[in-house]
Amino acid sequence: MDNAEKTWGITKPISSAPPTASETHSTTLLLEELKRQNTFEAASESKKREKVLDDLQRIADEFVRKVARAKEPHNDVLIRDARGEVFTYGSYCLGVYGPGSDIDTLVTAPRYVSRDDYFKYFPGLLAEMAPPGAITGLTVVEDAFVPIIKFEYWGISIDLIFSRIATLTQFPPRHQLQLTSNEYLRGLDDRELRSLNGTRVTREILNLVPEQSTFRTALRAIKLWAQRRAIYANIIGFPGGVVWAMMVARVCQLYPKATSATIVAKFFLIMKGWPWPIPVQLKHMEDGPLNVRVWNPKIYKSDSFHLMPVITPAYPQMCATFNITKSTKAIIQRELERGVEITDKILSANRPWQELFVKHTFFTHDHKYYLAVVATSTTKEAHKIWSGFVESKVRILVGELERHPSVAIARPFNKGFERQHLSNSEAQRSEIQNGSLLYVTKDEEEEPAQVAVVKGENDANADTDTQETKAEIEDAAQPQRMYNATHYIGLELAEGAKSLDLSYQVNTFKQMCGEWDKFSSQLNFLSVQHVKNLNLPDDVFEPGEVKPARPPKKPVANGTAPVAQRKRHAPTEGHPPPPAKRQHSSATTAAG
Repeated sequence: MDNAEKTWGITKPISSAPPTASETHSTTLLLEELKRQNTFEAASESKKREKVLDDLQRIADEFVRKVARAKEPHNDVLIRDARGEVFTYGSYCLGVYGPGSDIDTLVTAPRYVSRDDYFKYFPGLLAEMAPPGAITGLTVVEDAFVPIIKFEYWGISIDLIFSRIATLTQFPPRHQLQLTSNEYLRGLDDRELRSLNGTRVTREILNLVPEQSTFRTALRAIKLWAQRRAIYANIIGFPGGVVWAMMVARVCQLYPKATSATIVAKFFLIMKGWPWPIPVQLKHMEDGPLNVRVWNPKIYKSDSFHLMPVITPAYPQMCATFNITKSTKAIIQRELERGVEITDKILSANRPWQELFVKHTFFTHDHKYYLAVVATSTTKEAHKIWSGFVESKVRILVGELERHPSVAIARPFNKGFERQHLSNSEAQRSEIQNGSLLYVTKDEEEEPAQVAVVKGENDANADTDTQETKAEIEDAAQPQRMYNATHYIGLELAEGAKSLDLSYQVNTFKQMCGEWDKFSSQLNFLSVQHVKNLNLPDDVFEPGEVKPARPPKKPVANGTAPVAQRKRHAPTEGHPPPPAKRQHSSATTAAG
């Protein structure tokens, strides 16, 4: 059955017409622009990725054999046939990765291998079996929502997760294990189900598009557009990579014979007019072997609150856009409208594809007022945990802000800004916690190694009090390094808004973060600052961007200079505004 006769997805196609010559030419121009924009990786780098995956497969096999030997030392057949299988998901599996992309990777193993075995043996095997120096930044996160091992292998970032296949004691020959089968979900716990979900969803997406090459080129374009327009970040409340992939795949189903350029243009047209909250689905809902929850707004009230539901195609079906807020939805729709206007002009040969990928103006033009959410820690290890938690909760603050009657839109920027500081006093530490940038320093790795003060053993007759006092003086003399991540939220005020007091929303957010069970008042701090566009720090602007500035003073009618008036200086980040009759935010103190 050919593509024109087949129904892809849950409805018949809108058009199965073959492409015209102009549409084919437009796709050629799109491909050329994507190459100019450096979205494709060099063949040598792709070969390097393949070698890394081959190495991970070799290590996974040895890992399973090691567990088999430990648990069944006399079972020669089990040990002989013991092997695992490595799968990818995300951009690498979809075939839309580019320079600097990470590889999302899944290790699967037979039923006798547990998650505890994975974290016990696999990190050591990585260090032992990889070439010397290949592995850097190895981080193990056992208690994550999806337990993970993160590291770089020859400079390629790897996110490595694990699941056993509880229905198999021995794996079939290489490449014959098809995780899209629902039978492999039996006997797994929630974390294992989540670990399998990424690969299952990615494989389903590829199976549900008419032409994979057309889909991949169109998805590369949409990913680049979303990244340039700062609307690409699942954790913040925008669609992530898998969501944009499912939306593009749905358009491919509706135009099964179209070229990539046509798919990109139709993407904007279709998604701009999509009748939300009707969901985007690539296939009909299906039953499975588990007693687990699947997305169903008729049964689950919380599912009916999803503003832009995009449903994963693999069982158990879930909404991948549950964290989109009213504000982020409005921004997405605004960008889709811009996309419609530009692609209309591109396809009529009046504009180049380059115009679609013009960078956002979040800091240079879009907002006058911002909130800066500053998560600070006193150690690098604490910072990784604390800043990640705060980042995952920024969307909750956005939801609170957009419910304020004076706020029309609260738009979070799609990434945080990492900074390191050196402080010499409690006063300086307090300033840093409240967002001051006066003590910013280079990252630790870029500086010469610091000489640590090593205290030897005390003499038997030494005065203990004197030794302790000396140590305290030495410690106090050393600058303390502090780490923070700042997330910016741009505010658009409602029409007619005359005042803006966000203290309740901010304090509620800070209280929620401070009640986290891993929060430590000795290690972690949180502040939320009001920042005007004129006072944004320089490091949020890229080379060539113009920082907002006050307009020049206008001369009076007779041509003489205006009389100078005394004005309060605008507050800088980390320095609260002086008392005023009307302030735009009263939230300026650190949590904890």
